[in-house]
Amino acid sequence: MKFRLWPRSLVGQLVFAVAVMLFVAQAINFALLVRGQKQQFLAHGGGMAVARIIDAVERDRRGDFRGRRDPRGHERAKQVISDTPIPVPAGAKPMPDLAGYVSNLLHEADVRVEAVDAWALPARPRARRVNLPGRSGFPGRIVVVSAKIEGRYVAVRSRIQVGGDRLQGFLLWQTLSLYLLLLVPILLIAWRVARPLRDLTRAARVNPALRDATPLEEEGPSDMRDLIAAFNAYRARIATMLSDKDRMLGAVGHDLRTPLASLRVRVEQVEDDALRDKMIASIEEMTAMLSDILALARSGSGNEAQERIPLRELIGELAADYQERGQEVAVADVADVAVLARPMLLKRALRNLADNAVAYGVRARLSVRVEEGTARIAISDDGPGLTDEQIRTLIEPFARGEQSRNRATGGAGLGLSIARDIAEGEGGALTLSNRPGGGLDAVIVLPLA
Repeated sequence: MKFRLWPRSLVGQLVFAVAVMLFVAQAINFALLVRGQKQQFLAHGGGMAVARIIDAVERDRRGDFRGRRDPRGHERAKQVISDTPIPVPAGAKPMPDLAGYVSNLLHEADVRVEAVDAWALPARPRARRVNLPGRSGFPGRIVVVSAKIEGRYVAVRSRIQVGGDRLQGFLLWQTLSLYLLLLVPILLIAWRVARPLRDLTRAARVNPALRDATPLEEEGPSDMRDLIAAFNAYRARIATMLSDKDRMLGAVGHDLRTPLASLRVRVEQVEDDALRDKMIASIEEMTAMLSDILALARSGSGNEAQERIPLRELIGELAADYQERGQEVAVADVADVAVLARPMLLKRALRNLADNAVAYGVRARLSVRVEEGTARIAISDDGPGLTDEQIRTLIEPFARGEQSRNRATGGAGLGLSIARDIAEGEGGALTLSNRPGGGLDAVIVLPLA
């Protein structure tokens, strides 16, 4: 199963893109705020430490230093001066960034410092937090900075207020607010655009031969309204051209059938029996070819309405008609399903396929199975099958497997084309395939009703 991260729908892509961009923007914002908080922490803690270190050094030089002069117990003293290095308390965490910041500040203050160390003391649990005047109820972080100046070690202790948890909480609520403020309007706008798009897609998939030229309602943004208006005009032009074609074909059929009928009557007066039979056969061949051409041109059109057709009954009636004429047409497994189609056109398509199976494949077997929400109506024969090239070409109009143009041996080459056009007009398809054991399967695939 292939995992698709990128949504397919317009609404999904818009929401996904905006959500990702908001997440990236908030991640950048969080990184900048964390960096700013770190700089504020260094400025606050480093500035306080430098001021206390300089104050301790100056008061020690004047002799009025009141802090501790030994490193013991320095965790409780704000200032400590010692001749030996300040011991690092157990569990303390080194802070090299703060040490470097303090060192730079001391150099800028013209204080000759040999080394600077800084660490954060581990937090001590408190029974309760007391809010004193001017102080918050959050304990902050206790840091110790030690600097070696003129061979002596000066350590200062201070408490620095931190608010990382509050920052994360603020960013979380900010992100949720932005998602609500931006995604909800985008969802509404995308839905307003996507709904007429779905209607337009469904209308575009309808076979134009059905002559359903009901205009779509023009709704949505102005661009979408213009697109729907253009589609309505386009479909109206197609319906007009199809109607003109039907009228032209009707006129052609009438104008040709009349002289053919008149010619047939006159041919009956020919005394030479052999010549008369040949002329009558030619006239009948022209009449049959004219009927096939008109059927191909009109496939998918007409005024016949679609109906729910039980395939088991339709296949049974079709096989019974062939069996009454003494032709080998049998019924195999037929699923008890129904399709939505025009009965006369569907029967014509199945008859064309069954005629081919009987003529070229000895016998025909009709079956119906359900696969992926569709009904697959198969007409199978026991003939030699077709090559891949023949399968590609024989479905086109006037293509014949038997190369002579004799209708008695090969017909006009329109049967498969008519069946294909009828299947596509009903929202399905026609496929031809050879069976591994021999023979050909002609399958009409239609959606279930």
